Amino acid sequence: MDFVIAVDGPAASGKGTVASGLASELGLPYLDTGILYRAVGVGVLDRGDDPDDADVAAVVAARLRLAEIDPARIRTAAAGEAASRVAAHPGVRTALNALQRSFATQVGGAVLDGRDIGTVIAPDAAAKLFVTASPEVRAERRWKQLRGQGETLDLAAVLEDIRRRDERDSGRAAAPLARADDAVLLDTTEMSIAQAADAARRIVEAARARWELLR
Repeated sequence: MDFVIAVDGPAASGKGTVASGLASELGLPYLDTGILYRAVGVGVLDRGDDPDDADVAAVVAARLRLAEIDPARIRTAAAGEAASRVAAHPGVRTALNALQRSFATQVGGAVLDGRDIGTVIAPDAAAKLFVTASPEVRAERRWKQLRGQGETLDLAAVLEDIRRRDERDSGRAAAPLARADDAVLLDTTEMSIAQAADAARRIVEAARARWELLR
């Protein structure tokens, strides 16, 4: 049995920072599954199609290759919005689930973050965290990130986008955003990056101790 860490949570909650930090410390491969949905969204837009078109989005998802994803192109506000829309399509999720599960089951273990890692992709993960923060704090984090990339967006517009994505992610029929019953809640609203990393480390250390006893 390999040591898998599942980190779930809404947009801009800090889950990516937490997950990548854990992977680095533990020497485990890391996958931000959000990049897959962002890449599909961008792929649909590049075709001149609508991210709400389930059939087109499923075709793009089926052709996606991890090595071909351009990190710079998928970190825009438009890519994030498109990702949330294509992620609602069952066909897209089916196409991408196999890739994610393959990553999660590699020898030695892995760290994955997303919306449904602990509930769908790796329900037997040894460690599960659900990272969250208030919508206002998450919006400010995303706004600063986008400003750093040269995008000029109003903070109020970013907050509205965060709330819209939360509603869409939690309300979709296919693998909605949800905290797994056995996931530990980590609220980063009042935490610095260092504090969130330390809290996550302690959660994983406790999970690893339990995992070692079962091996």
